[in-house]
Amino acid sequence: MKIQTGFYPVNKTVQRGEMTARPTQAQNFGDMMQQQEEQRTHEELQRKLEDIRMQGERLTRSMTVRELVLYRQMVKAFLEDTVRRGIALKETKGWDRRGRGKRYKLLEEVDAMLVAMGEELLQSEEGRIDLLHKVGEIRGILINIVF
Repeated sequence: MKIQTGFYPVNKTVQRGEMTARPTQAQNFGDMMQQQEEQRTHEELQRKLEDIRMQGERLTRSMTVRELVLYRQMVKAFLEDTVRRGIALKETKGWDRRGRGKRYKLLEEVDAMLVAMGEELLQSEEGRIDLLHKVGEIRGILINIVF
């Protein structure tokens, strides 16, 4: 006796190759959410990078303490976001030579593009950052003199 799976007309026999399988889903919900989060993160960091560039131009036009503080805060926030989102701590378990269990903690670059973007910012803004560092040193010296 031959048993066929599924509902088919009685007079039509179905060959093994003709059976249609359910189409596989292209992406599940978790993958879609992760993709949207990565896209949102990338857009947000691009926006912050553009804001830093504009603030740097404002700083070069008018060297005020207010512009300097804003610029330093923006660079600091951008680098913190990049590091927080771009590098993750991964913990794995393995075995050593004698067969004992061992834990390994690895720093893993989750998104190399984020890290590259942070490095690009540092390279493009290097002159301004050096200038800010010197201004910060001068400000510290002045504060030490006053107090």
